[in-house]
Amino acid sequence: MATGITATRTPLTGWRLWRAWPGNLASLWRRSLRFRTLLVTIALTAVAVTVACVLMALWIQNDLFASRREQVLDDAAQARAAAQTTLDAAVQSDGVQLQNVMTLANGTLTDRSASDLIAVFRIGPPVPGAPQDFSTYVGGFDTLLTEGMRERVRENPDQQIWQSVALPTADGDTVPGIMVGQQLSVEGVASYELYLGYDLSNAPQTLGFVQGTLWIVGIGLVLLIGGIAWFVLRSVTTPISEAADTSAKLASGELGVRLPVRGEDELATLGRSFNAMADSIESQIKELADLSLVQQRFVSDVSHELRTPLTTIRLAADMINDQRDDFDPATARAAELLNAQVQRFETLLTDLLEISRYDAGSVQLELEPTSLAHLAEDVIGSMQQLAEQHGTDVRLVAPGGYSPVDMDPRRVRRVVRNLLGNAIEHGEGRPIVVTVDSDQQAVALGVRDFGLGMKPEDAERVFDRFWRADPSRTRTIGGTGLGLSIALGDAKLHGGELAVWSELGRGTNFVLTLPRQSAPLTGSPIPADPGDDSIAAVDDLGLTQPIRVPDPGARSATGHAKSDASAKGGAS
Repeated sequence: MATGITATRTPLTGWRLWRAWPGNLASLWRRSLRFRTLLVTIALTAVAVTVACVLMALWIQNDLFASRREQVLDDAAQARAAAQTTLDAAVQSDGVQLQNVMTLANGTLTDRSASDLIAVFRIGPPVPGAPQDFSTYVGGFDTLLTEGMRERVRENPDQQIWQSVALPTADGDTVPGIMVGQQLSVEGVASYELYLGYDLSNAPQTLGFVQGTLWIVGIGLVLLIGGIAWFVLRSVTTPISEAADTSAKLASGELGVRLPVRGEDELATLGRSFNAMADSIESQIKELADLSLVQQRFVSDVSHELRTPLTTIRLAADMINDQRDDFDPATARAAELLNAQVQRFETLLTDLLEISRYDAGSVQLELEPTSLAHLAEDVIGSMQQLAEQHGTDVRLVAPGGYSPVDMDPRRVRRVVRNLLGNAIEHGEGRPIVVTVDSDQQAVALGVRDFGLGMKPEDAERVFDRFWRADPSRTRTIGGTGLGLSIALGDAKLHGGELAVWSELGRGTNFVLTLPRQSAPLTGSPIPADPGDDSIAAVDDLGLTQPIRVPDPGARSATGHAKSDASAKGGAS
């Protein structure tokens, strides 16, 4: 059976509804190669630019601090050297002159250094006549110094000791700074701790400007790369999108669509190859369609041409069969077999004509309101004699399905007869349950037998024409091998479905579902898989003999395999 494939795209919900954005973005991510690639490119570029900007900002920050520190240390060393020269050049006398020299040295420090915070503290115990300590910070300079730094300054007279500190401002805030510690000495009197504080508030401003510039450049770079990526992806993915749309149209049956070919690059080669493939497919499909049409016409014409001679043969066979009592036993048996085979040939010819109508699409339904439950009762009554011949008890369970539904009663009755005939032939003489039920959307009929059942791979092919799992298995009720295929066609013609469930050792269940309206089916009132309820049903029906699955190699007295799966697909 041929199946039509239609490729469609689900439209996105309006972007004005912000609640629909997550769903739209997720759908766009799944469906659009361009969007997905562009988003990944921008994300990776943003990560790379962010890492680069952070590393560059840290490197600039460290370099800026290092260069500023070297400037501060050099300035402090020059100021200290000038002050020490001033102290060394003074002539030592009384304490007043020493104090004047120290004041002169402090002025030299103020003039020669870029620091506004200067402090000089005497090292060791008080010395008579030694100059006094000096500080330009009225808030207490020792609060800006740590004891560890002061100890290192005292212990290392020839080294510069520096430390990062927070320097106070006039408005009570603090700014980053560096405190440099050194020693001054007054020859023969005392040694002094010299501290110079340098304001580094301009460094963060410079660093902030540099970092802001980096981020602006980084964002601009991400946007630029995103634009370039979008342009490149658009030139690459547009032909891919055209190929996808063309493929969808081709799959939906529009065999005349082709891809536009531009240029001589790889995409143009792909387009030409795709068009060549489409031409080949279109040609082969047309050839197959023409061949199928010829075959359909041949079957239809042959079937119609055979009707007249078959009618004559049927009349002659009936006449001979009516006179078989006057013949000898061998001739009488031949007359009986001739009549039976002519009847089967007539049935086969009728089925072939029906199949040819389905293939040609010329089947029309004759709808009328019909109760599926009452129709099932009529079919069961008409097949009661056949069931008794096989020793089978047919039970009807109809909790629903009595309300009339528009259907073609002739075709539905044929489907039910076919399913019930299959169940009688392959039910191994066990009871058969016919269930009719309904809901608001559909009505359904299930035919459940408790025979040997079928393997899953056999159940998938029961609707194939003339298919049988075991060709050596004969049909006991004269089927043509087209019954289930016609039944499936009748079900689909009504917009319904015909499902099958079967399992070795548990039997088979066919379920016919017909919609109440023209809407597509969303389910069935009767499940195809009876589940564990089938075990209870066996007990309720009084089946005392267990259902056994025979050895595939075992044969009956006639030489045929006793397997229910052997003729399911070929029964009518």
